[in-house]
Amino acid sequence: MVRHLFLLRHGKSAWPEGISDHQRPLAPRGEIAVPLMARHLRTLAGEFDAALVSNARRTQETFAKVAGVIPGLVPKLEPAIYEARPGTLLALVQDLPIFARTVLMVGHNPGFHALSLYLANSETSDPEALRRLERKLPTAGLVHLEFSTPWDEIGPGSARLAHYITPAMLGGVDED
Repeated sequence: MVRHLFLLRHGKSAWPEGISDHQRPLAPRGEIAVPLMARHLRTLAGEFDAALVSNARRTQETFAKVAGVIPGLVPKLEPAIYEARPGTLLALVQDLPIFARTVLMVGHNPGFHALSLYLANSETSDPEALRRLERKLPTAGLVHLEFSTPWDEIGPGSARLAHYITPAMLGGVDED
């Protein structure tokens, strides 16, 4: 059985004065980019078995926009995703339920970028997608990793990078 992990970095966020990083909302560009990415995500994945979402405001707002395009998604708020190192994110993936075939995680850089590069196998991955991913994972960027092993057995180079999509590739604007 092939398992699919979709890592979606939150949309571009605003920096309102007096607001903590954890409480930063989506910026107008993020509110435009996320539905664009969600529509593409729906074509790639269809249904999801699980969704893990950072408890930061901007990731919850990102998820809400995705859920507006892909009905039926129920998030599990996961505080450990916020400011997580790749090892913490890997542990969350390895703990996914065995029945889950398709999973969405909504979170942050630098953790998502580093985890994607750690898991992607350079020999089986789409070479152009991997080359672009190595440069950066912008806000609202989407990484699609495929695994042929159970979640608890994944490790370095165990994934095929199937897709790497940014808002600019779909007619939007890439941000940092």
